[in-house]
Amino acid sequence: MQQTITADASAIPAGGARRRSGSFGDKLFEGLCRGAGIVVLLTLGGIILTLFIGALPAFLHYGPAFITSDAWNPVEDHREEYGALVSIFGTIVSAVLAIILAVPVAFGISFFLTELAPEWLRRPVGTAIELLAAVPSIIYGMWGLFVVVPFVQMYIQIGLGEYLETIPLIGFIFESRSFAGTSLFTAALVLAIMILPFIAATMRDVFLQVPPVYKESAYGLGATRWEVVRGVVLPYTRISVVGGIMLGLGRALGETMAVTFVIGNANRMPQGIFDPATTIASVIAMEFPESLSGSMKQSALFALGFLLFVISFLVLASSRWLLRSRLKG
Repeated sequence: MQQTITADASAIPAGGARRRSGSFGDKLFEGLCRGAGIVVLLTLGGIILTLFIGALPAFLHYGPAFITSDAWNPVEDHREEYGALVSIFGTIVSAVLAIILAVPVAFGISFFLTELAPEWLRRPVGTAIELLAAVPSIIYGMWGLFVVVPFVQMYIQIGLGEYLETIPLIGFIFESRSFAGTSLFTAALVLAIMILPFIAATMRDVFLQVPPVYKESAYGLGATRWEVVRGVVLPYTRISVVGGIMLGLGRALGETMAVTFVIGNANRMPQGIFDPATTIASVIAMEFPESLSGSMKQSALFALGFLLFVISFLVLASSRWLLRSRLKG
Protein backbone atom coordinates (compact mmCIF):
# COMPACT_ATOMS: atom_id res chain seq x y z
CA MET A 1 0.00 0.00 0.00
CA GLN A 2 2.80 2.41 0.86
CA GLN A 3 4.50 1.72 -2.47
CA THR A 4 1.23 2.39 -4.32
CA ILE A 5 0.76 5.74 -2.57
CA THR A 6 4.37 6.64 -3.30
CA ALA A 7 3.94 5.78 -6.95
CA ASP A 8 0.74 7.79 -7.20
CA ALA A 9 2.39 10.76 -5.49
CA SER A 10 5.35 10.59 -7.81
CA ALA A 11 3.01 10.75 -10.78
CA ILE A 12 1.69 14.14 -9.67
CA PRO A 13 3.75 16.96 -11.23
CA ALA A 14 5.59 19.35 -8.91
CA GLY A 15 3.31 22.20 -7.86
CA GLY A 16 0.13 20.28 -8.68
CA ALA A 17 -2.32 20.73 -11.56
CA ARG A 18 -4.47 23.20 -9.60
CA ARG A 19 -1.51 25.45 -8.91
CA ARG A 20 -0.52 25.46 -12.59
CA SER A 21 -4.04 26.32 -13.69
CA GLY A 22 -4.18 29.24 -11.30
CA SER A 23 -0.67 30.58 -11.86
CA PHE A 24 -1.77 33.00 -14.59
CA GLY A 25 -4.54 34.39 -12.39
CA ASP A 26 -2.13 34.78 -9.48
CA LYS A 27 0.36 36.65 -11.64
CA LEU A 28 -2.37 38.85 -13.11
CA PHE A 29 -3.74 39.68 -9.64
CA GLU A 30 -0.25 40.39 -8.35
CA GLY A 31 0.45 42.66 -11.31
CA LEU A 32 -2.80 44.58 -10.84
CA CYS A 33 -2.15 45.11 -7.13
CA ARG A 34 1.41 46.20 -7.79
CA GLY A 35 0.23 48.53 -10.54
CA ALA A 36 -2.35 50.07 -8.20
CA GLY A 37 0.36 50.77 -5.64
CA ILE A 38 2.61 52.29 -8.29
CA VAL A 39 -0.25 54.48 -9.56
CA VAL A 40 -0.78 55.84 -6.04
CA LEU A 41 2.91 56.65 -5.69
CA LEU A 42 3.04 58.27 -9.13
CA THR A 43 -0.07 60.33 -8.36
CA LEU A 44 1.36 61.51 -5.06
CA GLY A 45 4.69 62.31 -6.68
CA GLY A 46 2.94 64.17 -9.48
CA ILE A 47 1.02 66.32 -7.01
CA ILE A 48 4.19 67.16 -5.09
CA LEU A 49 6.10 67.91 -8.28
CA THR A 50 3.31 70.11 -9.68
CA LEU A 51 3.09 72.12 -6.46
CA PHE A 52 6.84 72.51 -6.20
CA ILE A 53 7.28 73.60 -9.83
CA GLY A 54 4.46 76.10 -9.48
CA ALA A 55 5.89 77.39 -6.19
CA LEU A 56 9.49 77.57 -7.36
CA PRO A 57 9.36 81.20 -8.67
CA ALA A 58 8.00 82.41 -5.32
CA PHE A 59 10.57 80.44 -3.33
CA LEU A 60 13.39 81.76 -5.51
CA HIS A 61 12.14 85.35 -5.38
CA TYR A 62 11.36 85.62 -1.66
CA GLY A 63 13.56 82.89 -0.22
CA PRO A 64 13.03 81.88 3.43
CA ALA A 65 11.38 85.26 4.02
CA PHE A 66 8.27 83.89 2.33
CA ILE A 67 7.60 81.72 5.37
CA THR A 68 8.40 84.40 7.95
CA SER A 69 6.70 87.37 6.28
CA ASP A 70 3.16 88.43 7.21
CA ALA A 71 2.70 90.61 4.12
CA TRP A 72 0.07 89.84 1.50
CA ASN A 73 -0.17 92.80 -0.86
CA PRO A 74 -0.95 92.02 -4.50
CA VAL A 75 -0.34 95.70 -5.34
CA GLU A 76 2.07 97.68 -3.18
CA ASP A 77 3.83 100.53 -4.99
CA HIS A 78 3.83 98.37 -8.12
CA ARG A 79 5.55 95.62 -6.11
CA GLU A 80 3.92 92.37 -5.14
CA GLU A 81 4.59 91.23 -1.58
CA TYR A 82 3.52 87.82 -0.41
CA GLY A 83 4.17 85.93 2.80
CA ALA A 84 2.86 82.74 4.34
CA LEU A 85 3.18 83.50 8.06
CA VAL A 86 -0.40 84.69 8.64
CA SER A 87 -2.02 81.77 6.83
CA ILE A 88 0.32 79.22 8.41
CA PHE A 89 -0.42 80.66 11.85
CA GLY A 90 -4.18 80.59 11.22
CA THR A 91 -4.03 77.03 9.89
CA ILE A 92 -2.10 75.63 12.84
CA VAL A 93 -3.91 77.59 15.57
CA SER A 94 -7.40 76.82 14.25
CA ALA A 95 -6.56 73.12 13.95
CA VAL A 96 -5.02 72.95 17.44
CA LEU A 97 -8.00 74.78 18.96
CA ALA A 98 -10.31 72.36 17.18
CA ILE A 99 -8.42 69.44 18.71
CA ILE A 100 -8.63 71.02 22.17
CA LEU A 101 -12.39 71.40 21.79
CA ALA A 102 -13.08 68.05 20.12
CA VAL A 103 -10.96 65.61 22.14
CA PRO A 104 -12.79 65.93 25.50
CA VAL A 105 -16.18 65.55 23.78
CA ALA A 106 -14.93 62.59 21.75
CA PHE A 107 -13.59 60.95 24.91
CA GLY A 108 -16.92 61.49 26.66
CA ILE A 109 -18.79 59.92 23.75
CA SER A 110 -16.43 56.95 23.64
CA PHE A 111 -16.62 56.46 27.42
CA PHE A 112 -20.42 56.57 27.27
CA LEU A 113 -20.67 54.11 24.37
CA THR A 114 -18.24 51.56 25.81
CA GLU A 115 -18.92 51.76 29.56
CA LEU A 116 -22.23 53.45 30.35
CA ALA A 117 -24.72 53.11 27.49
CA PRO A 118 -27.05 50.10 27.43
CA GLU A 119 -26.75 47.73 24.49
CA TRP A 120 -29.93 48.97 22.78
CA LEU A 121 -28.63 52.56 22.79
CA ARG A 122 -25.04 52.02 21.69
CA ARG A 123 -25.73 51.34 18.03
CA PRO A 124 -28.11 54.32 17.39
CA VAL A 125 -25.81 56.79 19.15
CA GLY A 126 -22.72 55.40 17.43
CA THR A 127 -24.42 55.58 14.04
CA ALA A 128 -25.55 59.15 14.66
CA ILE A 129 -22.00 60.20 15.54
CA GLU A 130 -20.57 58.52 12.46
CA LEU A 131 -23.16 60.21 10.24
CA LEU A 132 -21.57 63.55 11.08
CA ALA A 133 -18.62 62.47 8.95
CA ALA A 134 -20.92 62.13 5.92
CA VAL A 135 -22.12 65.74 6.02
CA PRO A 136 -20.45 67.78 3.22
CA SER A 137 -18.11 70.53 4.35
CA ILE A 138 -20.08 73.17 2.45
CA ILE A 139 -23.10 72.32 4.63
CA TYR A 140 -21.00 72.79 7.75
CA GLY A 141 -19.88 76.15 6.39
CA MET A 142 -23.42 77.36 5.69
CA TRP A 143 -24.64 76.10 9.06
CA GLY A 144 -21.67 77.72 10.77
CA LEU A 145 -22.30 81.06 9.08
CA PHE A 146 -25.99 81.25 9.97
CA VAL A 147 -26.01 79.45 13.34
CA VAL A 148 -22.56 79.21 14.92
CA VAL A 149 -21.39 82.73 14.05
CA PRO A 150 -24.37 84.48 15.76
CA PHE A 151 -24.11 82.10 18.73
CA VAL A 152 -20.40 82.81 19.23
CA GLN A 153 -20.96 86.53 18.77
CA MET A 154 -23.78 86.86 21.30
CA TYR A 155 -23.11 84.24 23.95
CA ILE A 156 -19.34 83.69 23.91
CA GLN A 157 -17.59 86.73 22.48
CA ILE A 158 -19.87 89.33 24.04
CA GLY A 159 -21.39 87.34 26.88
CA LEU A 160 -18.17 85.80 28.24
CA GLY A 161 -15.57 88.09 26.73
CA GLU A 162 -15.39 90.48 29.69
CA TYR A 163 -14.81 87.62 32.13
CA LEU A 164 -12.31 85.79 29.93
CA GLU A 165 -10.24 88.96 29.50
CA THR A 166 -9.62 89.12 33.25
CA ILE A 167 -7.85 85.75 33.37
CA PRO A 168 -4.24 86.37 34.46
CA LEU A 169 -1.47 85.89 31.90
CA ILE A 170 -3.73 84.62 29.09
CA GLY A 171 -6.60 87.13 29.23
CA PHE A 172 -5.26 89.08 26.24
CA ILE A 173 -6.01 86.07 24.02
CA PHE A 174 -9.74 86.61 24.57
CA GLU A 175 -9.82 90.38 23.95
CA SER A 176 -12.43 91.27 21.33
CA ARG A 177 -11.35 93.72 18.62
CA SER A 178 -14.01 92.72 16.11
CA PHE A 179 -17.60 91.80 16.90
CA ALA A 180 -18.57 90.37 13.52
CA GLY A 181 -18.61 86.83 14.90
CA THR A 182 -16.42 85.42 12.14
CA SER A 183 -13.16 84.64 13.87
CA LEU A 184 -10.44 82.13 14.54
CA PHE A 185 -12.44 80.66 17.41
CA THR A 186 -15.57 80.23 15.28
CA ALA A 187 -13.56 78.37 12.65
CA ALA A 188 -12.05 76.16 15.34
CA LEU A 189 -15.50 75.38 16.75
CA VAL A 190 -16.83 74.33 13.34
CA LEU A 191 -13.70 72.27 12.72
CA ALA A 192 -14.11 70.58 16.10
CA ILE A 193 -17.61 69.45 15.15
CA MET A 194 -16.32 68.18 11.80
CA ILE A 195 -13.47 66.09 13.19
CA LEU A 196 -15.43 64.86 16.21
CA PRO A 197 -16.76 61.68 14.53
CA PHE A 198 -13.27 60.63 13.35
CA ILE A 199 -11.73 60.91 16.80
CA ALA A 200 -14.74 59.46 18.62
CA ALA A 201 -14.92 56.45 16.30
CA THR A 202 -11.22 55.75 16.75
CA MET A 203 -11.44 56.00 20.52
CA ARG A 204 -14.51 53.79 20.69
CA ASP A 205 -12.91 51.09 18.54
CA VAL A 206 -9.65 50.99 20.51
CA PHE A 207 -11.50 51.06 23.83
CA LEU A 208 -13.41 47.96 22.71
CA GLN A 209 -10.13 46.18 21.96
CA VAL A 210 -9.04 46.17 25.59
CA PRO A 211 -9.13 42.54 26.83
CA PRO A 212 -12.18 42.13 29.09
CA VAL A 213 -10.12 40.24 31.66
CA TYR A 214 -8.14 43.41 32.39
CA LYS A 215 -11.24 45.43 33.17
CA GLU A 216 -12.91 42.59 35.04
CA SER A 217 -9.84 42.25 37.24
CA ALA A 218 -9.95 45.94 38.06
CA TYR A 219 -13.66 45.77 38.84
CA GLY A 220 -12.98 42.76 41.02
CA LEU A 221 -10.53 44.83 43.05
CA GLY A 222 -13.24 47.42 43.67
CA ALA A 223 -12.35 50.00 41.01
CA THR A 224 -15.03 52.33 39.67
CA ARG A 225 -15.76 52.80 35.97
CA TRP A 226 -13.68 55.97 35.83
CA GLU A 227 -10.79 54.30 37.64
CA VAL A 228 -10.92 51.41 35.17
CA VAL A 229 -10.83 53.78 32.20
CA ARG A 230 -8.09 55.93 33.72
CA GLY A 231 -5.93 53.09 35.05
CA VAL A 232 -6.55 50.30 32.53
CA VAL A 233 -8.19 51.43 29.29
CA LEU A 234 -6.26 54.64 28.63
CA PRO A 235 -2.80 53.19 29.39
CA TYR A 236 -3.55 50.21 27.16
CA THR A 237 -4.82 52.33 24.24
CA ARG A 238 -2.91 55.59 24.65
CA ILE A 239 -0.82 55.22 21.48
CA SER A 240 -3.83 54.41 19.31
CA VAL A 241 -5.80 57.27 20.88
CA VAL A 242 -3.00 59.71 20.09
CA GLY A 243 -2.86 58.34 16.55
CA GLY A 244 -6.58 58.97 16.12
CA ILE A 245 -6.20 62.49 17.44
CA MET A 246 -3.41 63.12 14.95
CA LEU A 247 -5.64 61.86 12.14
CA GLY A 248 -8.29 64.36 13.23
CA LEU A 249 -5.65 67.08 13.29
CA GLY A 250 -4.67 66.23 9.72
CA ARG A 251 -8.34 66.48 8.71
CA ALA A 252 -8.63 69.89 10.34
CA LEU A 253 -5.49 71.25 8.69
CA GLY A 254 -6.79 70.73 5.17
CA GLU A 255 -10.41 71.83 5.57
CA THR A 256 -11.35 74.56 3.09
CA MET A 257 -14.95 75.59 2.49
CA ALA A 258 -16.29 75.37 6.04
CA VAL A 259 -13.39 77.48 7.32
CA THR A 260 -13.72 79.97 4.47
CA PHE A 261 -17.30 80.70 5.53
CA VAL A 262 -16.62 81.47 9.19
CA ILE A 263 -13.00 82.56 9.72
CA GLY A 264 -13.32 86.11 8.34
CA ASN A 265 -10.56 85.79 5.68
CA ALA A 266 -8.44 88.68 6.98
CA ASN A 267 -4.81 88.63 5.79
CA ARG A 268 -3.42 90.09 8.99
CA MET A 269 -1.97 88.52 12.09
CA PRO A 270 -4.73 87.94 14.68
CA GLN A 271 -4.02 89.15 18.19
CA GLY A 272 -6.69 87.02 19.83
CA ILE A 273 -8.87 84.04 19.08
CA PHE A 274 -11.90 86.26 18.43
CA ASP A 275 -10.14 88.18 15.63
CA PRO A 276 -10.74 87.40 11.96
CA ALA A 277 -7.94 85.39 10.39
CA THR A 278 -7.23 83.14 7.45
CA THR A 279 -5.80 79.74 6.67
CA ILE A 280 -3.77 78.34 3.81
CA ALA A 281 -6.76 76.50 2.38
CA SER A 282 -9.08 79.51 2.61
CA VAL A 283 -6.54 81.83 0.98
CA ILE A 284 -6.13 79.44 -1.94
CA ALA A 285 -9.90 78.99 -2.30
CA MET A 286 -10.56 82.75 -2.23
CA GLU A 287 -7.73 84.06 -4.39
CA PHE A 288 -6.66 81.31 -6.78
CA PRO A 289 -9.52 81.95 -9.27
CA GLU A 290 -8.44 85.62 -9.49
CA SER A 291 -4.73 84.92 -10.02
CA LEU A 292 -3.27 85.22 -13.49
CA SER A 293 -1.55 82.22 -15.00
CA GLY A 294 2.20 82.46 -14.50
CA SER A 295 1.94 85.44 -12.16
CA MET A 296 3.84 85.80 -8.90
CA LYS A 297 0.54 85.67 -7.01
CA GLN A 298 -0.26 82.29 -8.51
CA SER A 299 3.21 81.05 -7.66
CA ALA A 300 2.75 82.26 -4.07
CA LEU A 301 -0.54 80.33 -3.88
CA PHE A 302 1.23 77.23 -5.18
CA ALA A 303 3.84 77.76 -2.48
CA LEU A 304 1.11 77.91 0.16
CA GLY A 305 -0.32 74.66 -1.17
CA PHE A 306 3.11 73.04 -1.03
CA LEU A 307 3.60 74.17 2.57
CA LEU A 308 0.15 72.84 3.52
CA PHE A 309 1.05 69.52 1.94
CA VAL A 310 4.27 69.39 3.96
CA ILE A 311 2.48 70.22 7.23
CA SER A 312 -0.27 67.66 6.59
CA PHE A 313 2.27 65.02 5.59
CA LEU A 314 4.23 65.52 8.81
CA VAL A 315 1.08 65.23 10.91
CA LEU A 316 -0.21 62.11 9.14
CA ALA A 317 3.23 60.50 9.13
CA SER A 318 3.43 61.06 12.88
CA SER A 319 0.03 59.42 13.36
CA ARG A 320 1.01 56.42 11.25
CA TRP A 321 4.22 56.07 13.20
CA LEU A 322 2.33 56.12 16.48
CA LEU A 323 -0.18 53.53 15.26
CA ARG A 324 2.59 51.32 13.91
CA SER A 325 4.46 51.55 17.21
CA ARG A 326 1.29 50.42 18.98
CA LEU A 327 0.80 47.46 16.62
CA LYS A 328 4.42 46.36 17.06
CA GLY A 329 4.04 46.64 20.83
